[in-house]
Amino acid sequence: MNEISLSQKIKEITQFLQTKITHKPEIGLILGSGLGDFVNNISNKITIPYTDIPHLPRASAPGHAGNLILGTIGNTQFITMQGRFHLYEGHSAQDATMLVRVMENLCVDTLFITCAAGSLNREYNAGEIMLITDHFGLFGASPLTGANLAEFGPRFPGMFDIYTPNLQKIALEVATKEQIRLNKGVYGVISGPAYATRTELQALINNGCDAIGMSVTHEATVAAHAGMKILGLAALTDMALPYSIHHADENEVIEMGQKISLKFKALIMGIINQI
Repeated sequence: MNEISLSQKIKEITQFLQTKITHKPEIGLILGSGLGDFVNNISNKITIPYTDIPHLPRASAPGHAGNLILGTIGNTQFITMQGRFHLYEGHSAQDATMLVRVMENLCVDTLFITCAAGSLNREYNAGEIMLITDHFGLFGASPLTGANLAEFGPRFPGMFDIYTPNLQKIALEVATKEQIRLNKGVYGVISGPAYATRTELQALINNGCDAIGMSVTHEATVAAHAGMKILGLAALTDMALPYSIHHADENEVIEMGQKISLKFKALIMGIINQI
């Protein structure tokens, strides 16, 4: 049996979802660990388990429900990933980012990417939110490896200002209005699932990173390849400092993500109203 190409998988997923969609989505949203309850703010919901969508891998990470949700927030049409795919689950970078490609096929031009992350910056506290201004992700295979999907973008896409400056400006204005402390910083990625060693944490700090996580960068790279506008928000669920005595576990990360969710909701809703 011939293996199905990435382009064909994306095409067939798009065709499947087009049979479910009544209105074209305008904004895509990826919800990270502990932030899945944000879907309660979506009206006119159509919930499609990932297991019902052809060619999609299975989401197995804790705190990731594994649903694609179509619906509205205010007057805006959303397509929301309630949980994502990570490379540490055994997925290829291409398979893990297929839904971002599908979103672009469905005419989504703006993507909100959220995650849980550990703070590497001593000035940023667990329980706060960080606006991702850039990322440091030189580890592992790029999702653009292999034949270029020319229908989405060029062979060698630029990555300067990958996180859209105007969306960052709006996020900061909303945070000020809502009296939410919104830190700004660089997101450093590791492949996982093992947490970073003390030396690895220090190396990320030395390279200018303010937070650490196991996602975001592949999705952002694919979205940027397609020319989408991108907003990145990290829920700082723990302090990931190399001299710390205690290291948070997955349950603590999810619990803190849920505690941050009210601030996260206010921030996202305010941004939507502005754009």
